[in-house]
Amino acid sequence: MLDWILEPLQFDFMQNALLTALVVSIICALLSCYLILKGWSLMGDAISHAVLPGIVLAYLAAIPLAIGAFCSAIICSLGVGYLKENSRIKEDTAMGIVFSGMFAIGLVMFTKVQTEQHLTHILFGNVLGVSRAELYQNALVSALIFVVIILKRKDLLLYCFDPCHARITGLSPKLLHYGLLTLLALTIVSTMQVVGVILVVAMLIAPGISALTLTKSFDKMLCLAVASAATSSLIGVILSYHLDASTGACIILLQAAFFIVALAYSKFRAVIQVS
Repeated sequence: MLDWILEPLQFDFMQNALLTALVVSIICALLSCYLILKGWSLMGDAISHAVLPGIVLAYLAAIPLAIGAFCSAIICSLGVGYLKENSRIKEDTAMGIVFSGMFAIGLVMFTKVQTEQHLTHILFGNVLGVSRAELYQNALVSALIFVVIILKRKDLLLYCFDPCHARITGLSPKLLHYGLLTLLALTIVSTMQVVGVILVVAMLIAPGISALTLTKSFDKMLCLAVASAATSSLIGVILSYHLDASTGACIILLQAAFFIVALAYSKFRAVIQVS
């Protein structure tokens, strides 16, 4: 069993993939708890699809793709907020039209521009192609997100539960709103290399929802989410090596399996308590 685990780690690209997946999964797990409480699951999906135009424009401008993706994600967030505040359109409807429109623009631009980027890698990730420099970049961004979440943990929690109460206590709901959106955009940009723009939403939902089914304590929810995300990333990377399968897909499948197990356990525990 130990040889089965250690065999993939003899290769540098597998070490980079494993470390990148672990770093990104921890940040996604922390953020997923807030997204679940806020009801922003669709927002993660919207922003992840909307980064494609920014990636193409960044390639044309010869700047890091992460910068273009982040700018595109921020534009999507601001667009959704503007439509919600200045029209009768509900937030989920605004998300649907903005992210689908930006994703379509990105696909058209991608087909018209000759790039060295492979569309499959953008859509489904290419964690096995992460270099050591990209690993350090993801680690730096993830560390920044981690510090902000820890420092503003209680403020963000209060905002997610009750924005009105947050305003009464002297906090700025608008600042927390756009701050959380910025953290989400940064996280999505980092996660793109692991699972791509299609599956990134799963990493932003599965850990939080799995933890929520097991506990009502938010602190325990954070710990359980991180544990499930890190475990699924570790096993997923190693499993993908032995199965010769997509690494991102293996990670997401394991997170889905963890949710099913957590749901079954919570139902079983409820039956035992009733008995």
